Amino acid sequence: MPVILLITQEETDRLLPVVELIAANHPDAILSVDTFRAPVAESAIKAGAHIINDISGGQLDENMFATVARLQVPYILMHMKGTPQTMNKEAVYGNVITEVLDFFIRRMEDCRKAGIHDVILDPGMGFAKKASHNLILLKNLAIFKMLGRPILLGISRKSVIYKTLGITAAEALNGTTVLNTLGLLGGASIIRVHDPKEARQAIQLLQAMPSDQ
Repeated sequence: MPVILLITQEETDRLLPVVELIAANHPDAILSVDTFRAPVAESAIKAGAHIINDISGGQLDENMFATVARLQVPYILMHMKGTPQTMNKEAVYGNVITEVLDFFIRRMEDCRKAGIHDVILDPGMGFAKKASHNLILLKNLAIFKMLGRPILLGISRKSVIYKTLGITAAEALNGTTVLNTLGLLGGASIIRVHDPKEARQAIQLLQAMPSDQ
């Protein structure tokens, strides 16, 4: 059996029991599945998941867009250059904002042509990005609102925080809250976190701020 089929089968075997268990015991939960393999995505949705989160933006499996379109589920389109194995070597940009923006414009059009209508944009913090790239993207996150799609921010406990502060990932909660708050102020609609209680508190405080004063 080819290696790629073995990996796909292993991923499916590890993922589906968890999806099925959560779906059965927490029917109100909305499950997002992180995979760039179309067969895994389809199996997960059929098992009870609701959203496909593809770190490759459809670049690592040519069947992903057609699969998501057929399933008619929300699709998280993330920016990444290269593969998870090579992405650190790909962290070279003339202008990271324009390159990520151009990527989203092209891939959103590909999604539209494929029949995907519910797209969420993720600038891919830490994926083929140096710390400086991540901070530039975060500072200019509002630019991506021009695309008219929800923006997802996944910066929780990432190296841009603990390397900048000279701490460990285990000590990065405070920094995470700061950057999550900046992201929310910059237009993020969804934040992917390791610490839901603290993230929820940040959201609640922002929502409590008066809008007319």
